[in-house]
Amino acid sequence: MKIVVLDGYTENPGDLSWGELEKLGELTVYDRTSYTEAPVIAQRIGEAEIVVTNKTPISRATLDACPNVKLIAMLATGYNVVDYVYAAEKGIPVVNVPTYGTASVSQYSIALLLEICHHIGHHSQSVHEGKWAANVDWCYWDYPLIELEGKTIGIIGFGRIGQAEGRIARAMGMKVLAYDIFPNDSGREIAEYVDLDTLLRSSDVVTLHCNLTPENTGLINKANIAKMKDGAILINNARGQLIVEQDVADALNSGKLAAAGLDVVYTEPIREDNPLLGARNCVITPHISWAPLESRQRIMDCTVNNIRAFLAGAPVNVVNNK
Repeated sequence: MKIVVLDGYTENPGDLSWGELEKLGELTVYDRTSYTEAPVIAQRIGEAEIVVTNKTPISRATLDACPNVKLIAMLATGYNVVDYVYAAEKGIPVVNVPTYGTASVSQYSIALLLEICHHIGHHSQSVHEGKWAANVDWCYWDYPLIELEGKTIGIIGFGRIGQAEGRIARAMGMKVLAYDIFPNDSGREIAEYVDLDTLLRSSDVVTLHCNLTPENTGLINKANIAKMKDGAILINNARGQLIVEQDVADALNSGKLAAAGLDVVYTEPIREDNPLLGARNCVITPHISWAPLESRQRIMDCTVNNIRAFLAGAPVNVVNNK
C-alpha cells in the first residue's frame, strides 16, 4: 500500500514522528505541495492508494489523473479543499479528524482577548527597550487596560470549542451568551442561548466558533457590526471567511469596534493588501490556534487510526458518505 503525505510540514515540522504511518505502507512525505491547482499535485500522488493532505487541494482533475487513489485522509477537521462529492462518486472515502483542538483553540481565543485587554506583548517590548528604566513614575501603560469580570461575551457557534471558551470566560467572571442553531443541555449549563441580534446587541466581546457554511459566510459584515455595541471587541480564530474584512477594518478605524483579535483571514497566507493589516487595534496571528504539540499529536494519532480502520475494511470519520 503506497501512502503519500502532500503537505506534512505544518503538522510535523520535526517534533512528531511519521513512524506509525510507515508501519501501514510505503510512505512518502512531502513538506509542501502547491496550495492551488497544479500538475505537481497529481505527479506527487502518482500511484499512491492513500493520500494524506491538509491544505493541498484534491480536485476532480487530480482524482481523474490518479486512478489508484482509494482513500483521502485529512490532517484536519476541514475538508473543503477536496472535491469530496466527486470522490464519493468514484467510491473514494474522505476521512477527517473531527476533534483535536478543543482545548488549544478555546485557550487561544481567550489569549487573543487577554492580549487586547492588557497589550502584554507591547508592554514587555517597551520594558526591554528601556522605557520603564527611564520612566519618572513607578509604572505606566500605553493603552487603556480592560477588566473582563462583569462583562458579557457572546459566542457564535456553541459546540465543543465554543463551550470550552464559555467555561473559561465564566471562570473569569463574565456573563456568557451563545447563539447556535443546535442548542443543547451542556451549553445551557454554561450560557444563555439567545438569537443572533440579541447576542450582537448585548455583548461586550463577540467571538466566532461556528463552522463555515454558505449561510454564514460574511456573517460579520457592515449591517451586523452596526448592531453591535459601540466599542465592542471581535475575536475570530474559526474561519477567515466568517467576516467581511473591509467592513471590520472600517469599523476598527472608525472606533465602532474597539479592537479585533484574529488568527484567521480570508486568504492564507495573508495578502499584503489585506485591509486589516492597516486597521487600528487589530491583532493578527498566523493561524496557529490549532498548533500546540499536544493538539498536533492528536491529529497524527487520529489520522493513523483512520487509515488503519480503512485498511481493516471499516472506515471511520468518513465525511462523504453517499
